[in-house]
Amino acid sequence: MFKEFKEFALRGNVLDMAIGIIIGGAFGTIIKSLVNDVIMPPIGLVLGGVDFDNLYAIIKTGTPSAPYASLADAQAAGAVTINYGVFINSVVSFLIVAFVMFLLVRGMNKLQRKEEEAPAEPTTKECPHCCTTIPIGAARCPHCTSDLS
Repeated sequence: MFKEFKEFALRGNVLDMAIGIIIGGAFGTIIKSLVNDVIMPPIGLVLGGVDFDNLYAIIKTGTPSAPYASLADAQAAGAVTINYGVFINSVVSFLIVAFVMFLLVRGMNKLQRKEEEAPAEPTTKECPHCCTTIPIGAARCPHCTSDLS
């Protein structure tokens, strides 16, 4: 049983998938940092100094009651919140990942099309004497019996 599992795990597709998942996780961390640390601060500044991580709606106040300076303060007080700012960050992260994946798939499709469009080697040629189509390896035309060498 272990031998069969080892054969399955060492197939090319399984290893490729595992490597893709690991790289995808690392890529997700980079995108999260890009969104939280590079993209959202200037957008928040343009929108009047808004910090998207601290955008939330209070459903039920905690102890002590509202107002809270930040989302962390509200959660520490036990308030029930809807964290729509975190959701906005997640949507922006998803859009960036989806766009990059779109570009990757588009590039792969272009490469496949170029490989498919490569002209095939000819299998026939034309007899210079009678202009009929004959196999490329023919030494004599089967129609006019001319020597082609």
